[in-house]
Amino acid sequence: MLTMTNINKTYPDGTCALNNISLNLPTGMVGLLGPNGAGKSSLMRTLACLQAPDSGSITFDDCNILQHPDALRAQLGYLPQYFGVYPNMSCQALLVHIAILKGLRKADYQPQIERLLALTNLTHVANKKVVNFSGGMRQRFGIAQALLGNPKLIIMDEPTAGLDPMERESLNNLLVDISKRRLVLLSTHIVEDVENLCHHVAIINKGCVIESGDVQTLLAPLHNKIWRTDVNPDRVSPSHILSKSYRYGQSAYRIYGDKQPNTDAVLVPATLQDKYFFELNKQGAL
Repeated sequence: MLTMTNINKTYPDGTCALNNISLNLPTGMVGLLGPNGAGKSSLMRTLACLQAPDSGSITFDDCNILQHPDALRAQLGYLPQYFGVYPNMSCQALLVHIAILKGLRKADYQPQIERLLALTNLTHVANKKVVNFSGGMRQRFGIAQALLGNPKLIIMDEPTAGLDPMERESLNNLLVDISKRRLVLLSTHIVEDVENLCHHVAIINKGCVIESGDVQTLLAPLHNKIWRTDVNPDRVSPSHILSKSYRYGQSAYRIYGDKQPNTDAVLVPATLQDKYFFELNKQGAL
């Protein structure tokens, strides 16, 4: 549904945010992974028609959105990483305001707003000012406004930021449900969110795409090459140590290699996090 070809963006201070980005993204949940500063938010702003690239082309459903940005805006839901609100408007009033800006009719937006308030667990605070919301409540409001108008393309930049575990699970269930009929682009540095939700992923670093495709296809080269051990693998090259984590205070290492790194190591299924660290290791980003 969404195709980007040779997208480049350099800011006035000389920062190269996007470097020859080319991606073909299908319907469903698609993850955009990368460390902080990788260019994820710059790409999201470009896709949302908030900034123009220096060069390249973007099409959505065969429509050139750089030439016809209003055609995309009419079917776009966007949750930026940071957003402000009018200080004197209630949650419901602000949703009505946004619905009108999106060109929705009253007969259409009223039932939508009621449903979205319920979905995001904001019905009980519908008449309270959004400016006084907690971080998690404000994030849920942002999700509600992004879903107004039944958009075909939904872009969410770090949507789970500030959400507690129950709110996060509720949002994940909602995103999986709505992605069956549209493209939901989820930008995050939280690998677990993408692994749980997305069937397709693009990994970017320093403004470049370093891997893109179906998750299972991306994991295939790591099959039978990921080892887990609780023992410090001091004889293993640091570049092969993908991660060190803790569970109940006990350390655990995940190692890439063709051979068993030590007698305590066991083969484990490769995860998207393994792939993420593997690719960033190759880039020298870790």
